[in-house]
Amino acid sequence: MQNSYEVLYNKGDFPVKTWTRGVPFDENAKKQLQNIATLPFIHKWIAAMPDAHLGRGATIGSVIPTVGAIVPAAVGVDIGCGMMAVKTSLTAAQLPDNLAPLRSRIEAAVPHGHNPMRNKKDDKGSWGNMPKDVVQAWQPLQADFQIMTDKYPFLKNTNNINHLGTLGGGNHFIEICLDESDAVWVMLHSGSRGVGNRIGTYFIQQAKKDMQRYFINLPDKDLAYIPEGSTMFREYTLSVAWAQEFARINREVMMQRVLGALQDEVPTPFSAESEAVNCHHNYISRENHYDKNVWVTRKGAVRARKGEMGIIPGSMGAKSFIVRGLGNKESFCSCSHGAGRVMSRTQARKLISLEEHRQATQGVECRKDNQVIDETPAAYKPIDAVMQAQADLVEIVHTLKQVVCVKG
Repeated sequence: MQNSYEVLYNKGDFPVKTWTRGVPFDENAKKQLQNIATLPFIHKWIAAMPDAHLGRGATIGSVIPTVGAIVPAAVGVDIGCGMMAVKTSLTAAQLPDNLAPLRSRIEAAVPHGHNPMRNKKDDKGSWGNMPKDVVQAWQPLQADFQIMTDKYPFLKNTNNINHLGTLGGGNHFIEICLDESDAVWVMLHSGSRGVGNRIGTYFIQQAKKDMQRYFINLPDKDLAYIPEGSTMFREYTLSVAWAQEFARINREVMMQRVLGALQDEVPTPFSAESEAVNCHHNYISRENHYDKNVWVTRKGAVRARKGEMGIIPGSMGAKSFIVRGLGNKESFCSCSHGAGRVMSRTQARKLISLEEHRQATQGVECRKDNQVIDETPAAYKPIDAVMQAQADLVEIVHTLKQVVCVKG
């Protein structure tokens, strides 16, 4: 039986198994994966998902199992970024005919966008006056954050509690979707926001300094690593665990606020508890693979153990999928985290017209201006081809199509 993956291999390095048949797979991404494969602490091989594309240091859409070290740039600065989706008891017929007021209400309920005026009350991407639900959600995070700020005082000046329950910008989004039975879902995508960014940036810089201090040469400076057993390793893993928990709670707070906004626009009372998924796709996890306890870094990848539920979004105007893991050991029980970019943001802005974006998002209540062209469907790989390439990693449980999309 033919393998569903292909292998990149340079003699003396670790193999790279790629689930990329039938999807664009850039040569720069291949080269980047092969750079990672030169690291001496890789466990078995690297797995590249069908959404793989060039990232900073490590390829987005890669699964990197390691023994004795972690590469902080492979985790990245959007620590704990991931997805949450909830199925409601509503049907399409119960949504209002005009969805623009619903989008406006969601945008009012959840701060979104970039943060040019950090820690200012008029910063649209963070809270000015902290709502009670956000203050309450912060409580389980507060004690460990205090411990972290005692060690790293610069974290006190980050956007932390004022970013809890906020969306951010870029590829982060909130969507109202319909599944194959016309059931209404709420789906959203965000991570650990400003504080996670500062944590990631700090440890990436520290790892690079250590490489210089010990004259360790790497094919890419962003592959600087932190050896297990060191004080920095312990501090890094604790800080990342906290940021991942922040990200999970962040999504939960937003979800409750979006459900509240939906209830305000829909006269029918509804429930939203039958099916819910909350999964990271930029994170580290301690796992056992091939009879060894290893650190697994998923940079733009979702864990897909047998029976485990996950979310694979498309793009603005494209389908998304609720999936169930098949527990494929060769992918280290992983799948893609989305469609994956096929062109950079700069390329998208140059090559895709506003009219093309409007056509691609027809039927979706969303922004249709020049500021979101870099997120238009044509900037991403075709999601159907991505799903076909990983048919042995996950099975599709629900197919979603958005009718409302909120972007930062």
